[in-house]
Amino acid sequence: MGAGTEPDGSSRSDEEWERFLRESVAGAADAPKEPSARAREVARRLREQPGRGPEGWRSYTPARPKRRRGWYVAGLLASLVLLVVVALAPGRTVDLFAGADSPPLAAETARPTRVPPAEAAQRPTADEPFRGSPAASWASGSAGITVPKAGAVGWMSEAEVERALARSRDFLVASSLDRGVLRGEHPEKAIALINPRQQDVQDLLKTAFRAPSEKNDPLLLFSRFQPSRTQLVGDVVKTRGRLTYREGERGALQVTADVTFVYPVTRADAGGGDGEIVRTIVRRELVLSWDDPDKVITEPGTFSIVSYKYDMTNGGCGAPTGYLTPPLGTDRRADGAGAEVDPYDRSAPVGRGDSSGDECERATRS
Repeated sequence: MGAGTEPDGSSRSDEEWERFLRESVAGAADAPKEPSARAREVARRLREQPGRGPEGWRSYTPARPKRRRGWYVAGLLASLVLLVVVALAPGRTVDLFAGADSPPLAAETARPTRVPPAEAAQRPTADEPFRGSPAASWASGSAGITVPKAGAVGWMSEAEVERALARSRDFLVASSLDRGVLRGEHPEKAIALINPRQQDVQDLLKTAFRAPSEKNDPLLLFSRFQPSRTQLVGDVVKTRGRLTYREGERGALQVTADVTFVYPVTRADAGGGDGEIVRTIVRRELVLSWDDPDKVITEPGTFSIVSYKYDMTNGGCGAPTGYLTPPLGTDRRADGAGAEVDPYDRSAPVGRGDSSGDECERATRS
């Protein structure tokens, strides 16, 4: 009997039957196959989103880089402009990066041992009157006057010493920083702090404002400008200095003030803020005695003046007028007479006292 029989009764050969069994097990090459679950899912997505290819199961599509060509071009142009400015106006380039935002100096707590370094040569302006000066990094007004920590001295307790130090600084403010006094007004607040029983000083005060002289000059104790001639530039006066104290005679509290004041000024008739600007610099050393009322005739809340000295540059020369007279315009001295001094040098002692001559000191810088 043959290996197989066809429907019409014909029989298959043994070779055909063997091939049939082998293909049934392995599957024919062109036989259709059942699609997998993943294939069915992909087919469904393709039908729902035509035109979009399937996303691979473990594939990663990197983000497209953003175009930044415009930023690169702008940066290149800015660099070229800066190079041109540096080449044509190096001085102006310094202004962009120095001075305005420079940190202030730490408070002065002892006499400096060296002179402040030289600054770049820059002219002051109405907006920056301290430009090109060491004072640009100094504190403003009373903030530049360092007051030490108080302790009991002589007849005074710690609290009383603290109050006396504060009033000593008040005198410096009222005599050399008060806007009215700087405009030539009578320094009433400052005078009220001076012992009214100290006869020699009271004689000076009575005469100085009425008939200024070398011996009785209000500038020995007060900073004043003549408003018809000079006006201050801006609202800031730069200061640097300190108070110190010790026990004085008869158990008194003796306070020494050593402070430099920098006043930017211009002519009173300068309009538009574009006039010539000069910095008048005054350094004062005052020794004040807060006396024991049981031992010295005094008034409560007042001090006696032991001594006063000052150095002044760009404040005028010649006969005393009772005012600081900065050399502006045609008033500027042309003969170059007088000793040269660095008005920012606080490492040296104050030189001028109440009996000095009429020699005018010239500032090496202002």
